Amino acid sequence: MNAMSALYHIAQNESPTLQSNEWSDSFRGFVDYCLQKIPQERPTSAELLRHDFVRRERPMRVLIDLIQRTKDAVRELDNLQYRKMKKILFQESRNGPLNESQEDDEDSEHVTNLTRKMDSLGSNHSIPSMSVSTGSQSSSVNSMQEVLDDMSPDLSSMQSYSCTFDSTSSFIPKKDHAFIRDEADHRDPRPELRPTPSVQSQALHYRTRERFATIKSASLLQWRVRVTRQIHEHEQENELREQMSGYKRMRRQHQKQLIALENKLKAEMDEHRLKLQKEVETHANNASIELEKLSKRQIVGMDKEAKLAAADERRFQQQIIAQQKKDLTSFLESQKKQYKICKEKIKEEMNEDHSTPKKEKQERISKHKENLQHTQAEEEAQLLSQQRLYYEKHCRLFKRKIMIKRHEVEQQHIREELNKKRTQKEMEHAMLIRHDESTRELEYRQLHMLQKLRMDLIRLQHQTELENQLEYNKRRERELHRKHVMELRQQPKNLKVMEMQIKKQFQDTCKVQTKQYKALKNHQLEVSPKCEHKTILKSLKDEQTRKLAILAEQYEQSINEMMASQALRLDEAQEAECQALRQQLQQEMELLNAYQSKIKMQTEAQHERELQKLEQRVSLRRAHLEQKIEEELAALQKERSERIKHLFERQEREIETFDMESLRMGFGNLVTLEYPKEDYR
Repeated sequence: MNAMSALYHIAQNESPTLQSNEWSDSFRGFVDYCLQKIPQERPTSAELLRHDFVRRERPMRVLIDLIQRTKDAVRELDNLQYRKMKKILFQESRNGPLNESQEDDEDSEHVTNLTRKMDSLGSNHSIPSMSVSTGSQSSSVNSMQEVLDDMSPDLSSMQSYSCTFDSTSSFIPKKDHAFIRDEADHRDPRPELRPTPSVQSQALHYRTRERFATIKSASLLQWRVRVTRQIHEHEQENELREQMSGYKRMRRQHQKQLIALENKLKAEMDEHRLKLQKEVETHANNASIELEKLSKRQIVGMDKEAKLAAADERRFQQQIIAQQKKDLTSFLESQKKQYKICKEKIKEEMNEDHSTPKKEKQERISKHKENLQHTQAEEEAQLLSQQRLYYEKHCRLFKRKIMIKRHEVEQQHIREELNKKRTQKEMEHAMLIRHDESTRELEYRQLHMLQKLRMDLIRLQHQTELENQLEYNKRRERELHRKHVMELRQQPKNLKVMEMQIKKQFQDTCKVQTKQYKALKNHQLEVSPKCEHKTILKSLKDEQTRKLAILAEQYEQSINEMMASQALRLDEAQEAECQALRQQLQQEMELLNAYQSKIKMQTEAQHERELQKLEQRVSLRRAHLEQKIEEELAALQKERSERIKHLFERQEREIETFDMESLRMGFGNLVTLEYPKEDYR
């Protein structure tokens, strides 16, 4: 598995567990105890040494059996490498380099099985030295096996290789019969993999037909790959188009929500203003009605006061007239008494004067009577004149008092009216201030709701963009991972060519070594006696086996180094692509975050501007309202002053006119006069 993929799986998946049934429960528990995913819960080495699996009792012959099995496995591996080199030589000499992958598949499977056995031995019995050596061999063989497993056409030709090897086995010299027997013993014993000569013609026919079928299937596979790629690209385009359509729909929906909220808030504000306007009109109507009622009540009061004043004036006049009649009656009675006294006094004087004649006395008495009557008539006329003057003067004074009292009532009425207007105006101003505060609260609340909805929609949009970006990042990573997997799958084709080149070189080396072995064998047989030929042949055979095993090991090492270098190059390229993609996605994410931060800052700045604009509008409206209140109060105060001034001027003119008429009537200054003690008041 790729290193990045392994890291991804390690981070995403749970801890690995042993799936095979060949492990004991205690060992499974020990492995699970070791592989804790959370580092804080993972045990230390001291805790692991106290585990039951480590402290259990072991058999005495475990190491001896393990060493013996390891030696057998190493010996079998050397024989296998020798047989592999022999197969390479035999395949080169008989079938050419075309069917070579079939032999490699068989040997690779055998080596893989053997290596698995050695790995199981090493893991079961904990022998570090052997685990390292066999692990290196198994890693190289496993890497070859992974490459060969990806080449399914080569694996499908295993049966043809078995037939070819059986057909070529008859051409091997007799001196190599032991190697052939050994190889035959290690061959797959399954009967279905060793076809009989009767089915070789059918196998050849099937291989020919499968070759053409392979060409057709390859073209069909290419066509399917191309169609699949086009479908995938079309799906990606549709996905991007659907994503953009989703963005558009979301923005239109957000715009509709904002417009709907703005219309709702506007309707609410219109309803609020209509309600306030109705309240102001109701207050104005009530104020006008109250003023009309006050005016009517004042008029009724003035009429009532006028009637009372007229009644008082009539009563006052009647009282004066009655008093004057009484005075006149008493005055006439006193005159009569005085007249009688004077008459008797004159009579007595006349009676005393006897010298005066009677006629003269009568004349003098009549003359005295006439004088007395004339004097009394003058006094009566003077009294009537004084009474008439007194009556007219006091009636005039009473009228002046009534007029002053009426003026006072008018002043009281106008003050009451002006106070009522001032009270109504103050109530109207308080209502306007309350309306302004309620309007301000409503505007702030509506602005807060609008800004909150806008921020929620922006937050939702940013979250959607972030989710889409994360989905896009995952999709790009999946595509890159798929691409890397395809590269890994296509890598064995390139590696196969290089492997064939290396194999060609080692085949040439084996040919040269075989020629040298044959020359040396002929030379040794010629120069040595016949009884030593068998020993010489055995030693030469062992030497050749050893050298071929060394060549096989060098061959495997070269293949492993080549595959490791190619895999390293591929891993480095894929790692570079992953790093570039990661940097690109990180840059895109940073750009998206920067863009979202910019949008958020712009929105916050817009909200701040809207709030400042609202504050300015509210403060300006409040200032206009206060200025209007001051102007109305000043106008009301001016109207109050002017109306009171006009009233005082009119009353002063009326009093002045009344006093001038009184002067013309000869009453003088009536202000200094006082009511008599017998005044009705």
